[in-house]
Amino acid sequence: MPDTETPSRHAEIARDLIHLRSAVGQPKLSPDGRHVAAVVATVDLDENTTRTRVWLDGAPVTAGPRDSQPTWSPDGRWLAFTSRRDDDSKKPTLHVMPVHGPGEVRTVCTMPDGLGELAWSPDGRWLGFLSRTRDSRYDAKDATWQSPRKIERFLSRLNGENWIFDRPQHVYVVAADGTGQPRNLTEGEFAYGGFSWLADSSGVVASGTAHETWDEDAAEDLYVVPLDGEIRALTQQTGKYVAPAVSPDGRQVAFMGLDNAQEYPQNAKIGLVDVDGGEHRWISTGLDRTFFAMACPQAPVWETSDTLLAVAEDRGDTHLYRLHVDGRAPEPITDGPTTVQGYDVAGDVIATTRSDVTHGGELWITRAGDDEQLTHVAGVHRGWEKFTVTCTDGSDDIDAWIMRPDDFDPDQRYPLLLNVHGGPFTQYGEYFFDEAQMQAAAGFVVLMSNPRGGSGRHTAWGQAIMGPKHPTAPGTGWGSVDVDDVIAVLDATLDRYTFCDPERVGMLGGSYGGYMATTLAARYGDRFVGICSERAVNNLLTEEWSSDVATFFRAEHGPTVVEDPGEYTRMSPITMAHDIHVPMLIIHSEDDFRCPINQAEELWVTLKLLKRDVTFYRFPSENHELSRSGSPVHRRMRAEIILDWFADLLLPADDTDADATTEETGSAAT
Repeated sequence: MPDTETPSRHAEIARDLIHLRSAVGQPKLSPDGRHVAAVVATVDLDENTTRTRVWLDGAPVTAGPRDSQPTWSPDGRWLAFTSRRDDDSKKPTLHVMPVHGPGEVRTVCTMPDGLGELAWSPDGRWLGFLSRTRDSRYDAKDATWQSPRKIERFLSRLNGENWIFDRPQHVYVVAADGTGQPRNLTEGEFAYGGFSWLADSSGVVASGTAHETWDEDAAEDLYVVPLDGEIRALTQQTGKYVAPAVSPDGRQVAFMGLDNAQEYPQNAKIGLVDVDGGEHRWISTGLDRTFFAMACPQAPVWETSDTLLAVAEDRGDTHLYRLHVDGRAPEPITDGPTTVQGYDVAGDVIATTRSDVTHGGELWITRAGDDEQLTHVAGVHRGWEKFTVTCTDGSDDIDAWIMRPDDFDPDQRYPLLLNVHGGPFTQYGEYFFDEAQMQAAAGFVVLMSNPRGGSGRHTAWGQAIMGPKHPTAPGTGWGSVDVDDVIAVLDATLDRYTFCDPERVGMLGGSYGGYMATTLAARYGDRFVGICSERAVNNLLTEEWSSDVATFFRAEHGPTVVEDPGEYTRMSPITMAHDIHVPMLIIHSEDDFRCPINQAEELWVTLKLLKRDVTFYRFPSENHELSRSGSPVHRRMRAEIILDWFADLLLPADDTDADATTEETGSAAT
């Protein structure tokens, strides 16, 4: 384990699934559709970093180590990209390079606090981007010299970003030829998000929280932000409208959103509004799925002035769809068990990056309906089997997946690890999930499912566990039919797959999945040999006081924590901790602002006082995203802790081979 001199029995498994693992993302087609740029990310465990480089037509064209966001000039002659080439990673830079002709890479600007959402103006004169604008306190020598922060708003801090109210995100523009300084188009206290250039290059359409009550009503609007002149609102604080995309003819703005920001979860829709303002309309209602896909949270892309592309989740898949401005039903472009993680279109050419259970993201080109895989940088791993289980109340079917361990023998019995995803409004599905691969490589059968409350299904499915006191969409609350669904999947699996040993079942989950882990430990502890509760919500009452999204949970549960604290306490598994007797592993990150570490501390203190079997690991300098984007070394340590702990409980000593390795992993070797 990491805190002893004894090497982990699963060190090689963790290393094989992390070190030199590569994936492709951020596809961008040249205006004529003949060339495609993308970003290849490769994890280097030895250096404890992830390197990213821009590739063009399947080969690297930048040196890295942290290059991203390739963006074509309108004439296709230049490629802009962002980089962190200096040792001081806090000063990202914007560059432009010639694609086919002579010339050198030129540095356009340097920003102290990030460069995001890069976009070239249609006339080729400007590059727009997002960056945070820091308060003068950040110019101090160090924190001991900084003035105190006066906190006046909710949502002032963000997981992975720390304080944001004194670093609002703004829209900047800079001359593409590098002759000028960046200019802030949205100065002030209010923050702006994704943007799209107007067709005449006179400004952009951006999403923003630019009204006085944004931190109370959670509304987000679309604004026309001119290069010169007053900012003008397109929507009127009636919902959440984000990810704008201006049509090629400049007349309409497509966007993603919903009409009631106080109702969560909802299936996000694709809408249209005239660039001059007025009532918006939804064009994706023919498909009751969310178009805000966790695997691909990008804005719609216009194909013509009559059609556009967007992705939606569907029962574990994430597919690309063609939508029509006349509102007819969306048409799927991709099919099969896959997850589209990025996309672009130019003429009749579509570029996508896709993942499935066997590999991370790869680049695909679609011409005239024919798919071609352009890259092969991601290693190939084991697959799984999808099946369905009927809800206990008979109302619907639950999607589930089972992954068999290495050297599988159907005549043997294997320990089972039940995984529950976070969210809860997200989904397991057809994408590369390194945690499942590690568990199977270590000798476990892996079980996952999408219970009610998750995404990828119709609206009622996602809203099933909203609070019973919610004013517009009451459900049964957390810890109700979601628990029923998870237990139903476990029971059906043990009945259907006889190679699963019912006496050797473990369970693990993070965030909301950690909430479910603690809940199952209290209510169904006798079904499990061990349970891992990670980055969990254990006390909904204190979570609502301390989280970076404090006050937002009313959109899920109904009343505020002040109006009805009992409703939050009722659903909190910390109140059932005295019923926990199963051994528990608690993992939490010390810089987690989404589910602050007090959530883990409350559970650990309670179980220690009760003299229960509990193990607690705290990861320094990591936030809520440890398992997904934490440092490679910490991700390896976390994997070893989990696999070793469950192996001690569920696997005989001779079943855990310290030299075990995964299937062929492959890498970009770049």
